[in-house]
Amino acid sequence: MPLIDHVPAHIRAIAPYQPGKPISELARELGLEEAGIIKLASNENPLGMSPLARAAMESALADLALYPDGNGYALKAALSRKLGVALDQIVLGNGSNDVLELAARVFLGPGVSAVYSRHAFAVYPLVIQACGATGIETSAKDFGHDLRAMLAAIRADTRLVFIANPNNPTGTLLENRELADFLAAVPEQVAVVLDEAYVEYLDEARRSPSLDWLASFPNLILTRTFSKAYGLAGLRVGYAVARSEVADMLNRLRQPFNVNSPALAAATAALDDLNFLVESKRVNDTGMAQLCEGFVRQGLEWIPSHGNFVAVRVGDAGRIFQALLKRGVIVRPVGNYAMPEYLRVSVGLPAQNARFLAMLAETLGLPG
Repeated sequence: MPLIDHVPAHIRAIAPYQPGKPISELARELGLEEAGIIKLASNENPLGMSPLARAAMESALADLALYPDGNGYALKAALSRKLGVALDQIVLGNGSNDVLELAARVFLGPGVSAVYSRHAFAVYPLVIQACGATGIETSAKDFGHDLRAMLAAIRADTRLVFIANPNNPTGTLLENRELADFLAAVPEQVAVVLDEAYVEYLDEARRSPSLDWLASFPNLILTRTFSKAYGLAGLRVGYAVARSEVADMLNRLRQPFNVNSPALAAATAALDDLNFLVESKRVNDTGMAQLCEGFVRQGLEWIPSHGNFVAVRVGDAGRIFQALLKRGVIVRPVGNYAMPEYLRVSVGLPAQNARFLAMLAETLGLPG
C-alpha cells in the first residue's frame, strides 16, 4: 500500500486554508507592475507597523544567531501589565492561529466534538478536523453567531466551542449580555475559545469585559493577535489568556521557540505605542465610512462590520474577484464561507479605498 494511504483519513480529507493572494503572485500571473497593485484581501493594517515596533525589531537583528527567549518573558510581562493578568495565564503563539490550534490539540481528539458557527473563521473547522474530532457547524443569525443554536448543538462528547467576536469574515458583533449568558450556560467541561483578533478596532463601549470573565468562567480561553491593529502580520505574534491551569496545558504543547526574537521585540514595543494604535483605529473608522458611503452610491448591500474589513454583496463574487484582479485590485471572495455573492474587502488608506470603489463600479457597470 502506498505511503500516502497510511495517512489518517481525517488528515487526507483536509482542504488546506487558502490565504489572500500576494501582490508579487498577481504581478507574475498577469504581468502587472507591483507598484500599481493594491491588496485589500487579508485584513492587514494599511499603516504598516509602528515606529517603536520597527526600531525594536531592528535592534533584535543583532542577536539572530541566538535562540529566542523560549518563555517570551519580556512580552509576557508587558502583556501582564497591560491586561492585568498573571504571567502564568498567558500563552504566546506564532500568530493567533497557533494558539487556536493549541486549544484544539489540548481538548480534542477522535471520539469528541467541537462546535462552531457557519460563516465563522475557516481555521476552526480545519483544526478540529486535524485533531480527528467531529465538527458541528451551527446555523448563523444575520451572518453572525446564533448562540442559542450553538448552545443547543453542544453534545455529551463536546469539548470545545469556537466564537469569533468580532467575526471574520462578516464583521458581526455579539452583545455582551448575550455572550455572558452563553458562557454561564455552557457545561464546565466544555472549553470556550473567544477569538478577539479584531478587538482593538472596537470603541471602548462596545468591547466585552472578557478579561474579567476569566474569574467567573474557568473554561474560557481568550485569543488575540498583533497581526491586525498592531500591524505585525508578517512577524506572526498572537497570544491566549486563560486560567493558569488551562494556560499550563496549552504551554505543554507549545513549541519552545514558536515566536522568533524580532517578533518578540516588536510586539513588546508595539504595546507601548498607543499613538499608533489610536491612529490605526482612526484610519479604519474613516476608511470604513468611505467604503460604506461608496456602496450606498452604487446601490450595493453590505454587512455592517466591527472589524477592519467589510463584506459586500456583488452577485457572482468569483467573477467580480477575477475582474478586479485584472485591474490590479486584490480583495477576498468568501465562497468558502458559504457566501458566494460576497467579497470581503479590507479597509485601506483613502486612495486605496477610492481605487477599489472605482474599479468595482467599473466592473459592475455602476456609478462610482
